[in-house]
Amino acid sequence: MAGHSKFKNIMHRKGAQDAKRSKLFSKLSREVTVAAKMGTPDPAMNPRLRLAVQAAKAQSVPKDVIERAIKKAQGDEDANYDEVRYEGYGPGGVAVLVEALTDNRNRTAGVVRAAFSKHGGALGETGSVAFMFDRVGEIEYGPEAGDADKVMEAAIEAGAEDVASDEEGHVITCTFEDLAEVSAALTEQLGEPAAVSIVWRPQNTTPVDEDKAATLMKLIDVLEDDDDVQKVFANFEIPDDVMEKLAAA
Repeated sequence: MAGHSKFKNIMHRKGAQDAKRSKLFSKLSREVTVAAKMGTPDPAMNPRLRLAVQAAKAQSVPKDVIERAIKKAQGDEDANYDEVRYEGYGPGGVAVLVEALTDNRNRTAGVVRAAFSKHGGALGETGSVAFMFDRVGEIEYGPEAGDADKVMEAAIEAGAEDVASDEEGHVITCTFEDLAEVSAALTEQLGEPAAVSIVWRPQNTTPVDEDKAATLMKLIDVLEDDDDVQKVFANFEIPDDVMEKLAAA
C-alpha cells in the first residue's frame, strides 16, 4: 500500500501479514521461483533473483525455504506463472494497482474483479490508473539503523534519490532499475534492511473519509489475502487518527 500516513500504513499492512506469516512466505517464495525460472539460478548473475532473495531475507524467510524455491524453478513440478497487473478504482475514487503471479489468469481476474465490486470499486482496463504512479525502488530501515543524517549520508553514497525519516524509521527511494545495487550498498553500511521492494508510488493522493477508508482497507485486505496477489498499491490519503483506529480494529 501507499498513502499519506506512510508508516501507519506499513504497520497496518505488516499487522495483517504477521497473522498470515505462512502466506507471506509463500508469496515471497513464489517470486524467488519465478525469478530463478526466468534466468540463471545464481543470484549473483540474476538481478531479479538477487532482489527477490533479499526481499525474502528482509522478511525473515528461512534460508532453506529460499533454497527450495530456487530449486523448484528447475523442476518439472513447477507451474508456469504469469505476471499480471490489474488496475481499477476503489471507494472514494482511490486508484488501485494489483500485481499478481498466477497460473490461471481467468481465476485470478475473477477474484480481483469480485473484490472490487463487493467493496465499492470497479476494475478498469490496463493503463487506466498506472499513469498516476511512478515505479520506484524502496528500502526500509527501522530507527536502529541510525539517525536521519547517518541514513541520508549512506543513501547518497549508495546512489539513492530520496530519504524519508521519522521516529518510526527510514524509507529510502531509488530508481527501480538501481534497487539491487543500492540495497546491496546500503546493507554494507547499515546492515540488513527491514524490507526491499519495487513499488508503485502515487504522484498525487486522494483524500478518503473514515467510512470510505474502512471499506478501502477491507478491499485491500481481501486482495492481499488472495494467494495469487503479490502486492497492492493505492493512492489514498487517510488521516493518522483514522488509520490508527482502523489498525486497532
